[in-house]
Amino acid sequence: MNNPIQPIKFDDDGVARFKENAIVRVLLDTGKLDLNDIACMKFSQTDRDQFNQLIGYSVSGYGDLSNVSEESVTVADKQVEALILQAASIEYDPNFGDECLCK
Repeated sequence: MNNPIQPIKFDDDGVARFKENAIVRVLLDTGKLDLNDIACMKFSQTDRDQFNQLIGYSVSGYGDLSNVSEESVTVADKQVEALILQAASIEYDPNFGDECLCK
């Protein structure tokens, strides 16, 4: 994997998604090429991996694509797992106290 992986964030619906690149999105949405045209062109594997990240694919959808490398899918999945664990550790603080706030 030669290109860096795009940052991953959770959207408003809780879906892990690659951070979309606004320039790439505008080029795709307003240009003469669509995803099918691009799929038929010859590009390197790393460029295909990065392109699919730059358009803001969900990480789960990215893993289902036939034109991305297993290595990039594994890296992205591990990043999502780390984000989930990080969020869980923020939500649960074992040092908060033993008091029950329920009445």
